[in-house]
Parts: sequence; structure tokens; C-alpha cells
Amino acid sequence: MSGKSTEANITGFLSTFLRTHFGKGPTSIRVTIQKPYVVMHLKGFMAPMEAILCRQGEEKRILETRDLLMQEIGPLLMEGLGEQLGDTVTDLFADWNLDERTGIIIGLTGAAPEENGFSWPDEVDKEELHKRVAQANAKSQKVPGFLDSFWLNDRTVLIKRADILVEIEKELVRQGYDEVLRLVKRPLERKLFKEAGLEPILRRDIEEVYMDWEFDLDVGYIVFILGPARTET
Repeated sequence: MSGKSTEANITGFLSTFLRTHFGKGPTSIRVTIQKPYVVMHLKGFMAPMEAILCRQGEEKRILETRDLLMQEIGPLLMEGLGEQLGDTVTDLFADWNLDERTGIIIGLTGAAPEENGFSWPDEVDKEELHKRVAQANAKSQKVPGFLDSFWLNDRTVLIKRADILVEIEKELVRQGYDEVLRLVKRPLERKLFKEAGLEPILRRDIEEVYMDWEFDLDVGYIVFILGPARTET
């Protein structure tokens, strides 16, 4: 099966799956496959009841509900994505931008990284990007023990971080407050990344930032959705 056919099949499957479990599917889905990563960018995704809650200022309630629902339906979603990919999906991460009615779902497969699948544009200084991300991370937690990034395509950059939690965060997770931690960390880290000066390095505007974590493993992922490459003047 060709890559384009697989992407189209995932789009169809995910649209139906989300409509079934959320009551409404997205208006569009952009699928990027660079194994072991499968990144699905959703647009126009908000159920009618969620829109009412947004107008009432209840965004936190929506995010909590979506996170809980994703935990519940995660195994079914991983199984379905695995069938479309012809591979095993081992983990899922998700984040939402309610203001823009967009979201991201990241699937991790058991496949080895594709050879030459993550080449970086010549004009982007990957080491400097890592330095700035680590500095931003240190302001909210600590310098990551592990940091790597992957240029999935001209609009999508994925960053993996590990060994990022400080002791108080680990204790919150042990005490069962991982959802509270997730809701607090997202807006704080988005603010820090906005201030980190990443766009001049990437030579592109950052249109959206998504992030999610596997707190038990002390691992997190960030996805930058980028604008077009800047033309030098």
C-alpha cells in the first residue's frame, strides 16, 4: 500500500472513529507518516456541547473530558490505526487548541525509524533549536536528560524530551494528580516556547504548538505546526 493510500485510509478511519466517540468528526485531517511517528493534525474539531461550554468559559472542563475520553478509547484507537498502518501502535499522545478548534494526535509505532526520513533543511540550525528548547524547558522544569527532534515535513516538527520532571512533579504523578499537572503545564510551556525565539532558527512562523506527556515514563512530545518558509530579503 502506498504512503498516500495509507494516509487517506487513516483519515477516513479517524474521522469516523472521532465522530462515533465524540459526537462530531473534524472537518479535515492532515496525516504525516514518518515511522515510528504518525502525526494527525485535526481542524474544525468541536462538538456542539463543547462549543456551548466554550462560550461559558468552561474550557478546562472540555480539556479534562477529552483527556479522560482519550484514555478510555485509546486502546481501540491504537488497534484501528495499527490496522491501517500494517504495524503495531504502541502509544498515543494528544493535545487540543480549543480557540482554533484544532488538535493533534501522535501515534508511536513499533517500527524502526525510516532511513533518511528525518533530514533537516540546510538553513535550520538543529543544535541551536535544541539549545533554545532546553533553555525554555529549564525555566519550567529542568534541562532535559534527553532531547531529540524530527523534521517530519515542511510544516511539522516533532520534539521528544525525556528525564524532564522535577521531584515535586513526580510526586504529584504518584499521588494521582497527573491530569492537574497536564492542564497546568500546557499553557505555561506554550508561553515559554513562544518567548524562546525559535522562529528565527526555524526560518518559519510557528502557527501552533501542541504537547503531551507520558508522566510515568518521564517522556514528553512537542509538535510545532509551521508556516511557509520565509523568503530572505
